[in-house]
This record gives sequence, C-alpha cells and structure tokens, in this order.
Amino acid sequence: MFGFKKKNNTFKNENGALDSKALSEIILSTIDDGVALLDKNGVVQMTNPAAGKIIGWEQKDMNGLDYASVFIIVNEKNEPLTNGANPIARTLLDGVSHRDNNAYILTKNKKAVALGITVTPLLEKNQLLNGAVIVLRDVTNERYQDKQRAEFISTASHEMRTPVAAIEGYLALALNDKVARIDDKARSYLEKAHDSTQHLGKLFQDLLTTAKAEDGRLQNNPQEIEVGDLLQKLTEDMRFTAEKKGLSVDYLIGASKDDASIASVGPSDSKKVIKPLYYINADKDRITEVILNLFDNAFKYTETGKITVGLTGDKNVVQIRIQDTGNGISAEDIPHLFEKFYRVDNTATRAIGGTGLGLFICKKVIEMYDGRIWVNSEVGKGSTFYINLPRVNKS
Repeated sequence: MFGFKKKNNTFKNENGALDSKALSEIILSTIDDGVALLDKNGVVQMTNPAAGKIIGWEQKDMNGLDYASVFIIVNEKNEPLTNGANPIARTLLDGVSHRDNNAYILTKNKKAVALGITVTPLLEKNQLLNGAVIVLRDVTNERYQDKQRAEFISTASHEMRTPVAAIEGYLALALNDKVARIDDKARSYLEKAHDSTQHLGKLFQDLLTTAKAEDGRLQNNPQEIEVGDLLQKLTEDMRFTAEKKGLSVDYLIGASKDDASIASVGPSDSKKVIKPLYYINADKDRITEVILNLFDNAFKYTETGKITVGLTGDKNVVQIRIQDTGNGISAEDIPHLFEKFYRVDNTATRAIGGTGLGLFICKKVIEMYDGRIWVNSEVGKGSTFYINLPRVNKS
C-alpha cells in the first residue's frame, strides 16, 4: 500500500536500494504522535494516522484544507487562541519554532482534547518558503495525573500548615524571656527547632502556591501599577538587609550604567531626576513576591559586591532586572533553573537551604500577565535575572 517491496527483511525499491520514502511513511504511520505538514500558506498537505485519530478526522478529508478549519487550538475554556497565542499561526508568521504544552484541540465532534503541540518551520535560507511541521501529542492522561498530584499536594500542604504553625508559635513562646526561663543550652536547641519549623512552613507554603499556580487557583487581583514607585520602595526595604551582610544595593533607571538616561535612586542622591513612568497591569502582591524572591536569591548567593535593581522599557514592554556579583550559574544549569524542585548542585547551594520552587513560582506568576522571565549568568561573574511585562500606556 505504500509503493515499496519488502526483500530480505529490508525495505527496498525496484533497484534493490533502501527506499527512504517508504521507510519514512512506515515511521509516520506507526508513531503515536500526530504529524501534519503545512505549506507556507497554512494549507494541510499531509497527515499521519495518529493526527486523524487525535482530532477525529479521516486523513483524506484533511488534505487541502486550511489548518484553521482542522487544527482548532483552544484554551481551557474552549475559547480559540488568538493568532498571537496560537503556535501554528505564530510559526507561519515569524518562521520560528513554537511550543504549547497547556493547550487543547477541538475534535471534529467539538470535544476538547488536552494537547502538547510543537510547530517547526521548514526554512530555506532562513526564510519560511516550505511551510511547517506540526507535532501533536494527546496528553489527557498526563494532565489528569498532574491534576490529581496537584490536588493532593494542595490538600496535604494546607492541612500540615496548621500544626506546623502551632509548633512554631509554641517554640516562639518558649524562647520569649517574658514567658519562660530556659538555660543557654536549651535555648540553642529550641532556636534550631524554631528555624527548622520555619523552613518546613515555607516549604508547605511554596507547595501550596505551586499547586494553585498550576491549576489556575492562584489569587490574582490585577490593577495598574507604577513599577518605578514599587521598585524604589522595595529597594529601600531590601537595602537594610543587604547592608548587614556588607552588600550595597543600587536602583537604576535605564539599560546599563553607560546609558545616559539612567538615574540612580537612593538616599544618597544629591540631584533630582525626572523618572519615566512605567505602568503594568498585575497583582501588586504577586509582583512584589517575585521581586523579593529574586532579591533573596541574589542576597543568599552573593558574598561580596552589590545587588542592582534595574528598570527600563519601551512603548510596549517594561523590563525589570535583578543583578548580582555573586557565584553565577553554570551553562548546563540555566535551561533547568525554572523547573519545579530544581536546585543548582554546588558547594554554595548545599550550604544554603531552599525548596527549589521559588523560581518556578516566579515563572508562573510572570506568565499570568503574559510576561517572560529569564537569566544571563556566568560562573564567578554573577547573574542577572530579567522580567519583561506588557506596558500599559496611559494617555
């Protein structure tokens, strides 16, 4: 049926050579992932059986149709994704690979199927001349299992926070000289127990926040925020903590120290500057949590030097950066840094406690507001975390 002959357990053409086209057809017809080929205009040229099975179409019926009438990508509310969010539309527009592991696709009978989708352009001399390849994966079972795990973690974390908080409270009372009298040795033990209880409480809180972020239950009350004012106040609050460790803290407006538009803002300023106003639409508490988390990481992993909080932007984007002169992060760790429970394994991190959830939560929060977070770093030269958020232009 594929136009090849099988000889001596190999697939060969009439000349006895391996038929690569036949082998490709065999591979495409046997893999579980759906595969579709589009031309540069978005017209379906070819699909494999798995693609038809996922969306409930016959292969022969899909060929020649516009992709938008076959591959209907929607969100969890069954609302079609806009071209700016649809990975197929984006790849056909910008010629760059796009992936979405949280989407759904509507079958021919309008049933939503949980989907992982990757769209890769077919380029010729860096131009989209030959269309794109779509790879679909039905992730219904994975999503269900993730939801079950998230619900368990959420319930367990919520239930365990209460007794841990009670233990922490009683330990605090025992350490209070006005409530109890204890010798130095007992105080030392109680202080260690109190610190461990606080760490355990932080872990449960991070687990609960993670579960809520993954299933969309994270409390979110977006409003217009002037980022410059927020960052200036946070920087002043964080400066006291850093200075106790011998670190200096700068707040800069602009892209770099060489940028003439930069204004250093702090108590030591001797001149007044006109600051640009950068507005975003987000929950102030959530953005504050992200900034404090990034600052806390910079503080913990920087022994000498300084931490810089920066703000810049253009008419579309507001960019926040947290820069340190600390240990830096190796190239092999950077791609995994925002994954759940991932922690860089080196001498510095082993000596410092952490849940491995902070950066994962930061990423989830920033993505709630259609933003992006990433890091540039080099071992021994410090790290710079960047946050891009859509700017709200006030007329």
